[in-house]
Amino acid sequence: MPFFTASWKPSSWYDKLAENVAVGLHSLVLLDIKVKEPDLEVLARKGKMVYERPRFMTVAQCCSQMLEVEAERDGGVCGKDKLVVGAARVGSSEMRLVAGTVKEVADVDLGRPLHSVVLVGRRCHDVEREMMRGYAMDRKTFDEAWEKGGYGKS
Repeated sequence: MPFFTASWKPSSWYDKLAENVAVGLHSLVLLDIKVKEPDLEVLARKGKMVYERPRFMTVAQCCSQMLEVEAERDGGVCGKDKLVVGAARVGSSEMRLVAGTVKEVADVDLGRPLHSVVLVGRRCHDVEREMMRGYAMDRKTFDEAWEKGGYGKS
Protein backbone atom coordinates (compact mmCIF):
# COMPACT_ATOMS: atom_id res chain seq x y z
CA MET A 1 0.00 0.00 0.00
CA PRO A 2 1.65 3.23 -1.09
CA PHE A 3 1.40 6.47 0.85
CA PHE A 4 -1.15 8.81 -0.71
CA THR A 5 -0.24 12.42 -1.41
CA ALA A 6 -2.50 15.38 -2.13
CA SER A 7 -2.06 14.87 -5.86
CA TRP A 8 -1.37 11.10 -6.13
CA LYS A 9 -3.69 8.40 -4.83
CA PRO A 10 -2.87 5.19 -6.69
CA SER A 11 -5.44 2.42 -6.43
CA SER A 12 -4.02 -0.38 -8.57
CA TRP A 13 -3.67 -2.46 -5.39
CA TYR A 14 -7.48 -2.50 -5.17
CA ASP A 15 -7.71 -4.70 -8.27
CA LYS A 16 -5.36 -7.28 -6.74
CA LEU A 17 -7.38 -7.36 -3.53
CA ALA A 18 -10.56 -7.74 -5.59
CA GLU A 19 -9.12 -10.84 -7.29
CA ASN A 20 -8.45 -12.49 -3.93
CA VAL A 21 -11.83 -11.42 -2.52
CA ALA A 22 -13.57 -12.97 -5.55
CA VAL A 23 -12.13 -16.40 -4.71
CA GLY A 24 -12.34 -15.97 -0.93
CA LEU A 25 -8.62 -15.72 -0.15
CA HIS A 26 -6.78 -13.67 2.44
CA SER A 27 -4.64 -10.78 1.16
CA LEU A 28 -1.42 -9.71 2.85
CA VAL A 29 -1.00 -5.96 2.39
CA LEU A 30 2.57 -4.76 2.85
CA LEU A 31 2.75 -1.12 3.86
CA ASP A 32 4.85 1.62 2.35
CA ILE A 33 8.09 2.84 3.87
CA LYS A 34 9.90 6.00 2.83
CA VAL A 35 13.57 5.90 3.74
CA LYS A 36 16.14 8.24 2.20
CA GLU A 37 13.58 10.01 0.02
CA PRO A 38 14.87 13.23 -1.56
CA ASP A 39 13.08 16.47 -0.64
CA LEU A 40 12.12 17.54 -4.17
CA GLU A 41 11.15 21.05 -3.09
CA VAL A 42 14.61 21.77 -1.67
CA LEU A 43 16.22 20.14 -4.68
CA ALA A 44 14.22 22.32 -7.08
CA ARG A 45 14.83 25.57 -5.15
CA LYS A 46 18.43 25.14 -4.06
CA GLY A 47 19.76 22.33 -6.22
CA LYS A 48 20.83 20.65 -3.02
CA MET A 49 20.15 17.03 -2.12
CA VAL A 50 18.38 16.89 1.25
CA TYR A 51 16.49 13.85 2.46
CA GLU A 52 13.11 13.74 4.18
CA ARG A 53 12.74 12.05 7.54
CA PRO A 54 11.97 8.33 7.29
CA ARG A 55 8.24 7.49 7.35
CA PHE A 56 6.55 4.15 7.90
CA MET A 57 2.89 3.56 7.09
CA THR A 58 0.74 2.37 9.97
CA VAL A 59 -2.11 -0.11 10.03
CA ALA A 60 -4.50 2.78 10.72
CA GLN A 61 -3.25 4.76 7.69
CA CYS A 62 -3.61 1.70 5.47
CA CYS A 63 -7.18 1.05 6.61
CA SER A 64 -8.09 4.71 6.15
CA GLN A 65 -6.76 4.63 2.60
CA MET A 66 -8.63 1.37 1.95
CA LEU A 67 -11.86 3.06 3.04
CA GLU A 68 -11.14 6.08 0.84
CA VAL A 69 -10.60 3.98 -2.29
CA GLU A 70 -13.55 1.71 -1.48
CA ALA A 71 -15.77 4.80 -1.32
CA GLU A 72 -14.62 5.72 -4.86
CA ARG A 73 -14.65 2.22 -6.39
CA ASP A 74 -17.64 0.78 -4.46
CA GLY A 75 -16.72 -2.81 -5.30
CA GLY A 76 -17.29 -4.34 -1.86
CA VAL A 77 -13.61 -5.24 -1.53
CA CYS A 78 -12.39 -3.41 1.57
CA GLY A 79 -15.39 -1.58 2.98
CA LYS A 80 -15.91 -0.57 6.58
CA ASP A 81 -17.41 -3.92 7.65
CA LYS A 82 -14.77 -6.18 6.08
CA LEU A 83 -12.51 -7.98 8.54
CA VAL A 84 -8.80 -7.27 8.77
CA VAL A 85 -5.92 -8.24 11.02
CA GLY A 86 -3.41 -5.53 11.80
CA ALA A 87 0.10 -6.64 12.72
CA ALA A 88 3.07 -4.73 14.08
CA ARG A 89 6.66 -5.86 14.61
CA VAL A 90 5.88 -9.47 13.63
CA GLY A 91 8.47 -11.91 14.91
CA SER A 92 9.78 -9.66 17.67
CA SER A 93 9.13 -9.81 21.40
CA GLU A 94 7.07 -6.59 20.94
CA MET A 95 4.70 -8.04 18.33
CA ARG A 96 1.13 -6.73 18.42
CA LEU A 97 -1.91 -8.09 16.62
CA VAL A 98 -5.43 -6.74 16.41
CA ALA A 99 -8.48 -7.99 14.51
CA GLY A 100 -11.59 -6.07 13.61
CA THR A 101 -13.46 -4.31 10.87
CA VAL A 102 -11.60 -1.98 8.53
CA LYS A 103 -13.44 0.92 10.16
CA GLU A 104 -12.39 -0.14 13.69
CA VAL A 105 -8.78 -0.80 12.78
CA ALA A 106 -8.54 2.58 11.00
CA ASP A 107 -8.49 4.10 14.50
CA VAL A 108 -6.00 1.77 16.22
CA ASP A 109 -2.46 2.69 17.26
CA LEU A 110 -0.10 -0.28 17.15
CA GLY A 111 2.97 1.78 17.96
CA ARG A 112 6.35 1.56 16.30
CA PRO A 113 6.85 0.11 12.80
CA LEU A 114 6.90 -2.11 10.84
CA HIS A 115 3.20 -2.77 10.24
CA SER A 116 1.19 -4.91 7.84
CA VAL A 117 -2.47 -5.73 7.25
CA VAL A 118 -4.30 -8.90 6.27
CA LEU A 119 -7.64 -8.49 4.55
CA VAL A 120 -9.48 -11.61 5.68
CA GLY A 121 -10.91 -13.86 2.98
CA ARG A 122 -14.31 -15.47 3.36
CA ARG A 123 -12.85 -19.00 2.95
CA CYS A 124 -11.75 -19.10 6.55
CA HIS A 125 -11.43 -22.14 8.79
CA ASP A 126 -13.00 -22.23 12.26
CA VAL A 127 -9.54 -22.40 13.83
CA GLU A 128 -8.57 -19.17 12.03
CA ARG A 129 -11.78 -17.54 13.24
CA GLU A 130 -11.11 -18.45 16.86
CA MET A 131 -7.52 -17.21 16.65
CA MET A 132 -8.59 -13.88 15.12
CA ARG A 133 -11.45 -13.54 17.57
CA GLY A 134 -8.90 -13.74 20.39
CA TYR A 135 -7.33 -10.53 19.03
CA ALA A 136 -10.63 -8.82 18.24
CA MET A 137 -11.00 -5.21 19.28
CA ASP A 138 -14.69 -5.90 20.01
CA ARG A 139 -15.86 -9.51 19.86
CA LYS A 140 -19.49 -8.57 19.32
CA THR A 141 -18.61 -6.42 16.30
CA PHE A 142 -16.24 -9.12 15.05
CA ASP A 143 -18.98 -11.77 15.28
CA GLU A 144 -21.49 -9.51 13.51
CA ALA A 145 -19.03 -8.75 10.69
CA TRP A 146 -18.23 -12.47 10.41
CA GLU A 147 -21.89 -13.40 9.95
CA LYS A 148 -22.77 -10.47 7.72
CA GLY A 149 -19.69 -10.97 5.51
CA GLY A 150 -20.30 -14.68 4.94
CA TYR A 151 -16.91 -15.65 6.35
CA GLY A 152 -16.27 -19.33 6.93
CA LYS A 153 -18.22 -20.34 3.85
CA SER A 154 -16.71 -21.51 0.57
